[in-house]
Amino acid sequence: MLLQGQTALITGAARGIGKAIALKFAAEGANIAFCDIVIDDNALATKAELEQLGVKVLAMQGDVSSFESAADIVNQTVEAFGGIDILVNNAGITRDGLLVRMDEKAWDDVLRINLKSVYNYCHAAVPVMMKVRKGCIINVSSVAGLHGNAGQCNYSASKGAIVAFTRTLAKEVGPRNIRVNAVAPGFIITDMTMKMPEEVRKQWEASIPLRRGGTPEEIAKVCCFLASDLASYVSGQVVTIDGGMIA
Repeated sequence: MLLQGQTALITGAARGIGKAIALKFAAEGANIAFCDIVIDDNALATKAELEQLGVKVLAMQGDVSSFESAADIVNQTVEAFGGIDILVNNAGITRDGLLVRMDEKAWDDVLRINLKSVYNYCHAAVPVMMKVRKGCIINVSSVAGLHGNAGQCNYSASKGAIVAFTRTLAKEVGPRNIRVNAVAPGFIITDMTMKMPEEVRKQWEASIPLRRGGTPEEIAKVCCFLASDLASYVSGQVVTIDGGMIA
């Protein structure tokens, strides 16, 4: 197993891409700590699925935009598992709209949850990794953060900043044997994208060379590679997972 005996902390893992990452990591032997804004039926169901894979699981409620909450989640994880080998900053939201119609709250909410959460969790987890001189951080960006997307100035800005943050942090913590990378998914079939009108989804799919949307499991496979020793010399990189959409 690629991640046998390691501990992974994943934000926003009750559903969607975060859940797929948690399940893939668990299938490869990692113990899983995850947090979400509420521990609801979805989170409890995810916890049960993970436990069926024979790993230890810790589900925690937390506001990823809160500096204090992030520190508490990291502390709980270290107490339960003795450390953190892998951090995946996955939590994120959208509040789409053209800039001229976007109110300040829509801007602030997206930057606070998508971007500040990455700072919060890295700030809390990096010292834990530095003490043992090893670790892996994976930040979930988006193709919107690389090339922009009309109607998503706030989302694109947050995801583009994650790319710059990732590359900078990789330079800072590399001497301590900590790797930092990002993934940039394209059009992925999740509950969020399935709420789009069918004609919009078809337009997206027509623009993709593979002629389909990706799955959360396909994102999880790349994250598993980056978290494993197979990627032991990969750091400061952004891996685009988009079916060739922006090739």
